[in-house]
Amino acid sequence: MSSEESFQPDELPAGKSLILFDGYCNLCNGAVQFVLERDKKNQFYFASLSWKVAEKLLEKHPKFKSVDSILLFHKGKLTDRSTAALKIAPHLGGIWWLTGVFWIVPKFIRDAIYDWVARNRYKWFGKKESCMFPTPEIKNRFLED
Repeated sequence: MSSEESFQPDELPAGKSLILFDGYCNLCNGAVQFVLERDKKNQFYFASLSWKVAEKLLEKHPKFKSVDSILLFHKGKLTDRSTAALKIAPHLGGIWWLTGVFWIVPKFIRDAIYDWVARNRYKWFGKKESCMFPTPEIKNRFLED
């Protein structure tokens, strides 16, 4: 196993996954709220891409430094874009396991659609003036500075 794969953020409990997100983006913040409401097993923890934990993780995974929307750190590996979303969805219960059908779509097509939405997310959904900070009720699920 390479040192990249064995790196685990100190703040992340063992066996849990970390979603890194754009804390200024209304769409991204909505997606975090969506996951929080459906993640009954508390599988996912969260950190803004602007926080120190994300900076440390990206130092170990430099090829992802340019990603500005969503990353998933799961089982020692970092994934981005459509792959991250498709790995998150089945853990949300209900009918979300059906999103697995999109694995048949070639990655370059999935990512092209993802990138199109990501490029337009501020225009369509808006942007916050400051990074989102969790409420006291969900604060324990966020790996803040």
